Amino acid sequence: MLCGDTELDMKGRCSAGQRVLASLIIRLALADSFCINCGVLALDEPTTNLDSRNITSLAEALAALIEARRRTKRFQLIIITHDDAFVDILSACKVSDWYYHIQKNDKGCSKVQKREMRLLAG
Repeated sequence: MLCGDTELDMKGRCSAGQRVLASLIIRLALADSFCINCGVLALDEPTTNLDSRNITSLAEALAALIEARRRTKRFQLIIITHDDAFVDILSACKVSDWYYHIQKNDKGCSKVQKREMRLLAG
């Protein structure tokens, strides 16, 4: 871990969020390295236990991955999240024009909406 240009000794001092972020970064790196022709990368609630700074870092890393893979026809990123702030950050990165929003209606049935990427109010 770095603080400015100084490397910090974090042995045994990482928070749960830092461990989650490190795990996600490792998974992204492995997917990027070993799955050159990988068609799908799926992340389920990737922001759980992350603070706002790490959520932003994750969104920026995903945006960089999306940009790098944009030329690849067979790449699909699936993110399952309840974190509207994370969607806002991804939207600000301008790597996608739309996403699917899924919620249950008053009868308990799933409703799927295609929504434009934009900053959410709130």
